[in-house]
Amino acid sequence: QVQLMESGGGLVQAGGSLRLSCAASGVIFSINAMGWHRQAPGKQRELVAVINSDGSTDYADSVKGRFTISSDNAKKTVYMQMNSLKPEDTAVYYCNARIRSSYYSVNNYWGQGTQVTVSS
Repeated sequence: QVQLMESGGGLVQAGGSLRLSCAASGVIFSINAMGWHRQAPGKQRELVAVINSDGSTDYADSVKGRFTISSDNAKKTVYMQMNSLKPEDTAVYYCNARIRSSYYSVNNYWGQGTQVTVSS
């Protein structure tokens, strides 16, 4: 079983910064990718950023140049530095990871979510 533990959400004024962290624990053979999605009230969940096992990254157009995703493989942790935050970044942010738990088992896991609120 795999667990994802998120931290770092909160309330910040527009233009401010926050750093999200997500640590994976449990039976982990390897991590194929980790990333962040978000869901604002009344909207669908959307991909924000992802980092793959080879270090490549991808970002939603709305956050390019403002958010940076990184990882510490030894700690099985992914980070997302969010700068120049805007009110439209307000959402629940969910950590997501694609993890191999055995030779035959690769699954997608989600964290419980952390609230990010940006005031204008």
